[in-house]
Formats: sequence, C-alpha cells, structure tokens
Amino acid sequence: MSTPLEVSHQALHREAASDLPWYRQVTREQWRAFWAVFLGWIVDSFDFNILAFIIIDIQQSFTVDRALAGLLGTVTLMMRLVGGTIAGTAADRWGRKLPLMLSVLWFSIFAFLSGFSTSYAMLFALRALFGLGMGGEWAAGMPLVFEHWPAKYRGLASGLMLGGWYWGYLLAALTFQFIYPLFSGTPDLAWRVMFWVAIVPALFTLWIRSRVSESPIWLKRKNAGTAPPKISVMRIFQPDLIWTTIHTTLVIGSFMCIYYSVNYWYPTFLRDSGRSTLPYLAAFNIGAIAGTAIWGRLSETKLGRRGATTITMVLGIASLPFYLHATDSLTLGFGALMMGFFGMGIWGMAPAYSNERFPTEARGVGAGFSYHAAAAIGALMPFVLGALQDRGFALVNAMSAAMVLSGLTAMIIWLGPETRGRDIHS
Repeated sequence: MSTPLEVSHQALHREAASDLPWYRQVTREQWRAFWAVFLGWIVDSFDFNILAFIIIDIQQSFTVDRALAGLLGTVTLMMRLVGGTIAGTAADRWGRKLPLMLSVLWFSIFAFLSGFSTSYAMLFALRALFGLGMGGEWAAGMPLVFEHWPAKYRGLASGLMLGGWYWGYLLAALTFQFIYPLFSGTPDLAWRVMFWVAIVPALFTLWIRSRVSESPIWLKRKNAGTAPPKISVMRIFQPDLIWTTIHTTLVIGSFMCIYYSVNYWYPTFLRDSGRSTLPYLAAFNIGAIAGTAIWGRLSETKLGRRGATTITMVLGIASLPFYLHATDSLTLGFGALMMGFFGMGIWGMAPAYSNERFPTEARGVGAGFSYHAAAAIGALMPFVLGALQDRGFALVNAMSAAMVLSGLTAMIIWLGPETRGRDIHS
C-alpha cells in the first residue's frame, strides 16, 4: 500500500507529465508500436495503389476492358475480408505481433510475384492472394497500436496511422513518376517493374517489427488466466455483438465507397486528360495526410467521432466541383488538396472508432472483420465505375455520383453510440 508521501509524489509526477507536449507523453515503447504498424501500412498502401497507375498498361498487355481491369482491384479488396478474419482470429488467440509480421511478409511476396504474370488470369489470382496478407495488416496491427497508446490520444493516433496509407500512395506516385519512365519504352516491362519494386520496403518493416512488444492489454488478459477464445470470429456474431458488427461494417463500408469512388480511377482520369499525375496526387495525398491527423485529433473534442465524420462528409462532397469538374490546372490542384483534406479526412476516425466498438477478447477479429467486410462493399466501386465507362458514362460523372451517394450513407454512424474516450481494457 502506498504511503501518503508516495501518493503525493505520484500525483506530482502525473501533473508534470501532463504539462509535456503530447508526443513526449507517449512512451518510447508506445512509439515503437506506432512506427512498426505505420510503416507496414505505408508498404501495404504502396503495394496496393501502384496498381492504379498501371491499369492502362495491363489492359494493353492482356487485352482486357476497363471492367476487367477494375476487377483486379475488386478481388484484392474482397480477399482482404478472408485475410482480415483469419489474422484477426489469430491475433485474439495468440497475440497481435505474429499475425502482423506474417501478413506483411505474405502481401510483399505476392505483390512481387504479380510482376511475373503471363496472363490476366494469373495476375487476377496473384492479386487475390495479395489481398489475404493485406487484410491481416489492419486486423492485427491496429489493435496493437491502440492497446499501447494512452486513451486520450487514440483519435490522434488514429489519424496519424491512417495517414500512412496516403504516404504509401504518394510513394507509389513518386515511383511511377521517376522509375516508370526508365522502362516506358517497353510498357509490358514497365508495369512489371512497378510490382517488383513493391517488395523492397517490406524488408525494413519486418526488422522494425522485431523490436515491438506485445499488446499490454492482451498480455494482461493472458496473465490473469483469462483464456482467449478458440475462434473469436464466432464471438462477434453472438446476440450482444451482432448489431455492433453489422453497424460498424456499414459505417466503414460507406467510408470505403467514398474512398474508391474518388481515388481508384483518379490516376486514369489524369492520364486520359493528358495531365501529369504527380502534382495532383501530391496535393491529394498531402491534404489527406494533414486531414486524417487533424480530424482524428478533432474527434477527441466535443465533436466526437460522429460529429467529425459528418463535417468531413459534407465538405468532401462540396470539394467535387473543384476536384473533378474544373478545367484549369490551378483549380484542379486546389480541388485535389480539398478532397484529400476533407473527403479523406473522414478516415481519421476509422481506426479508433472500429477498435473502440469491440471488447479485447474479440477486438482483432471484430475490427478486422468489420473493416474488411466494409472493404468488400467498397470493392464494388472499381468494377462498377469501370463498367459504367464501358457503357458510355463519363468517368467524372460516375465518380461524382458514387461519392455523393456514399457520403450520404455515412450518416448511419448516428445510429450507433459515440465511442470517444471509451475504455478498451475490458
């Protein structure tokens, strides 16, 4: 039992710590967990998004229409559900770290092998297998971060973490801008090189992961003798959690539809109009990196997760005229920045929100299943928008309509509870 003097010293220590900048209040161990998953998320994003830049070349190599080209993105997103469910179940049973490392290794290998495809069918299969590992990254990695970090900074961590996706997208844009031209004389080789490059960053990420400790909340349950569920995926469909699972899936599903409505075909929109992709994608992703961090932090205020989601949705839709329908370069660039900051800012709340909805015993599979079932919903967008183009719809009109409908659907977040500040130790 602590003496009054010890209690006084502890109180003074807490008060002094609270006066430090927020980043000093996060311990070295907590930062290591963040950086390991953040870097993995960058690699994950890079490996997936590089496909958006080379769809035209793949169409030419294998003589497929835009619907089949879009289906390459769709099958990856569909298989994320399988991978996320498997990795999430494993993370609840055996801890967060091991499934996380295996997922990164898996998706890096199949991204690399995609460059050796000799037919559309082979590429389709490899992108499906790539999706399995991609799903595991989120399911095991996100609980690891949020179970390390202080509760009052979960919103900020959520936004910063999600920003890693846009750093990966920006890295893909830079690779396309500076490495692709070296091989552009032989387009059938150029798109393959883009896939081969995808394996390089993962090697560093795996080294980083070896220095990260297991989730303290998961270990606490294990050391307390609380047996982890053998198959935690069954837990999220029990009566007390089934609505949570369905509702979280639908909320994140609307976010996914927003993202793929305005993002997957955007490099093609730029290339079709004869514009360089890098300036606009740089503006979009810089806006998104800032937006996810800022709106994630704002979701810790009285706005909450639901209020911040509503504001970003409204302002994201308001960005569409500048993002897709302007004719001059300056306005298009401004629109890209706005769409990144507001339209993608909605994602700043997603990691924290989805993890706060589930108890520790099923957090890996609960958040992982919901996120990737949502990705399966969003997976329809690349294919649907490709099919609409094949039927004569203008790409910008199809993208705009899909964004508006998806944004309005996001308002179902108000049918569920506010999760800001929720205790996740149970």
